[in-house]
Amino acid sequence: MPLPAALLLDATPRHAPAGALLAARQAVPQAALYLQEGRVVAGLLQRGSLRRRLVQFEAPCWLDAACALLNRPSPCDWVAETPVTLRTVPATVLRQWHTTLPEAAARMLVDMALAQRRQAEAALALLVQDAEARCAQWLLQHASRADDGRVRIALQQRKRTIAAQLGMAPETFSRVLRQLRERGLVLQSGAQLLLPDPDGLQQIAAA
Repeated sequence: MPLPAALLLDATPRHAPAGALLAARQAVPQAALYLQEGRVVAGLLQRGSLRRRLVQFEAPCWLDAACALLNRPSPCDWVAETPVTLRTVPATVLRQWHTTLPEAAARMLVDMALAQRRQAEAALALLVQDAEARCAQWLLQHASRADDGRVRIALQQRKRTIAAQLGMAPETFSRVLRQLRERGLVLQSGAQLLLPDPDGLQQIAAA
């Protein structure tokens, strides 16, 4: 059955100015956003600015309803490029409606939502090709030299938090760390990272 138009008509319009963050990456959306007027860009925010643009959306259209349906974090930041008017459908209502669909249609909708999310993640991975340089810079900035002369970092934050600070997905941060370990530039010992070759990391950070 189609998504009842009343869900949108009954929703109170929400207005937001240009530059407003409408939904943040790595946060599970509590509502599906319907763009009634205006233009929105999905990408990655860095220091409060959308420096990496993935795709632009023009009204009328849904914004990342896939993650609301799947109850999964959004891979992107969603920023109003112009003043916008939105209507929202609570994610719980969207998922409840989904349960009323015939099984084949419900399965197909989930598969399409998963495919959309994977495509967004793949596109973002291309946008962060300099992820290795940013990761190397972060490692050097947070490292200290111990009494035994070794350069190390005590991990006091979760990798997901560090990845968010670097403007990358947690999966990307983990992949970069793995690549640096394979090259002998990073060693992990419990909750500590050892940097046996700071000069090598400096060359990557300066690339």
